[in-house]
Amino acid sequence: MTKLTLGSHPYLLGFDQLERLLERNAKSGNEGYPPFNIEQTSNNSYRITLAVAGFAETDLAITVEDRQLVIRGRQRDDSDGRVYLHRGIAARQFQRSFVLADGVEVGEAIMENGLLHVDLTRAQPETVVQTVRIRRG
Repeated sequence: MTKLTLGSHPYLLGFDQLERLLERNAKSGNEGYPPFNIEQTSNNSYRITLAVAGFAETDLAITVEDRQLVIRGRQRDDSDGRVYLHRGIAARQFQRSFVLADGVEVGEAIMENGLLHVDLTRAQPETVVQTVRIRRG
């Protein structure tokens, strides 16, 4: 029996890119750090909030790569001369990726109280009806 994938289904034309996005997202291995929220702020806008306590704005990088929002964090080691009895605040680097649908654009990023907010907006889809003319062959 042949395995039918999303990209090879006869009624789903042009969805092979969606299948690649799903595979890439599954392989990204996003662990639980840093924790994040995704909220819908209106019908066409969203906000991703990451808990990045201890990170400065200069320790963070936000890029959009091949329809993926990628947020990276790398702290400088400033523990020179410090002796920790307990170190429970994570100071490790991270990378979080979010796949963006077509029409979703990244807006501004705001850092406040140890939280990084990244705003996203979705463009209003146009309702288009196309009539295809049949010509004689």
